[in-house]
Amino acid sequence: MVISLNKANMDDCQTIHEMQVESFRALLDKYNDYDTNPAAEPLNRVEQRMAQDFTDYYFICKAGLNVGAIRVLRLKEDTCRISPMFIIPKHQGNGYAQQAIQEVEALYPMTKNWELDTIKQETKLCYLYEKMGYQRTSKEENIKDGMDIVFYRK
Repeated sequence: MVISLNKANMDDCQTIHEMQVESFRALLDKYNDYDTNPAAEPLNRVEQRMAQDFTDYYFICKAGLNVGAIRVLRLKEDTCRISPMFIIPKHQGNGYAQQAIQEVEALYPMTKNWELDTIKQETKLCYLYEKMGYQRTSKEENIKDGMDIVFYRK
């Protein structure tokens, strides 16, 4: 069940976008959040992020197959943010997200603080991050009725 992280580049934007849309489609359908859901983003948004000098994208790979991706934003010398991270639906539930978090944190040994956020109502996602040592902060944003974003820090 070992995964690896392979750094992506500008040539990979289309693939990342397609995987992102597939991975976030269920949440888009559930919450109808066309303003913040990654499945509703155009390809050029992924391209813009990839071009940022403080952003690194990695494919999450299992046996040479891309099963997801993770983006790391280097905010400060000692602080990074994960946004987004996703596993395509047919590969979810296998522990790949947990492994990807461990692997990406190991790639940035100087980072003392990690940040991320997720939908408060998605208890499985909250459980995942808490299991990985992330603690919920007091920051919370209401996106719409029945959908709130909670922020985590490790």
